[in-house]
Amino acid sequence: MATKGPILVTGGAGYIGSHTHHALIEQGHDVIVYDNFATGFRSAIHAKARLVEGDIHDESRLTRLIQDSGVSGVIHFAASLLVGESTEKPLDYYWNNTAGLMCVLRAMRAAGSRAPFVFSSTAATYGEPESSPIPETAPQKPINPYGWSKLFSERILLEHSARTGLPLVILRYFNVAGARMDGTLGQMTSNATHLVHVACQVALGTRPELGVFGTDFKTADGSGVRDYIHVEDLAQAHL
Repeated sequence: MATKGPILVTGGAGYIGSHTHHALIEQGHDVIVYDNFATGFRSAIHAKARLVEGDIHDESRLTRLIQDSGVSGVIHFAASLLVGESTEKPLDYYWNNTAGLMCVLRAMRAAGSRAPFVFSSTAATYGEPESSPIPETAPQKPINPYGWSKLFSERILLEHSARTGLPLVILRYFNVAGARMDGTLGQMTSNATHLVHVACQVALGTRPELGVFGTDFKTADGSGVRDYIHVEDLAQAHL
């Protein structure tokens, strides 16, 4: 059932954001995609989505958008997400991920909005887990700036929600893969580091080899084992 007002999807031109906003529209929702296309793609925007190009640090613009559009829900994807890059550019990650989230929340507050909020977080907040599968209650001990930037964001959200009553859901996950079953959307980043994307490039002959890192895992052949969640399943989880 469609909501009364549009759903704001920040970072909706990215990999998971695009799949999610397409799924929203297919379920009858009105959608506003807010993106600065730092890593997203215009071709990923659904024809029925309203596109607003802008930066999440632009609080005044976000405030006007939320207020004037009567936004009925927010799904926040806009963030930087490469672990290796975060160790090289930690300030950029805290600025984009943590400060960016605060700007969205401040804009909602200024607009007088308590629209339900879904935050796209990461299992990287757990660091090196003590067990697998990782229970939701496992200690959160990030080991890189990316994980910390998301954990700080979670803390801000939880405290803000407790104070204001903002309806909130935080989703932690990692290792997303796949594309829409009709082939119209997928992981399009040219310099992607995702294993499935890299494996497909090797199979297509656009990359010379697939690197396997580590030979001493507790597996049959010593190589790593990794579980994945399909991007369409993840989009449905956000819905």
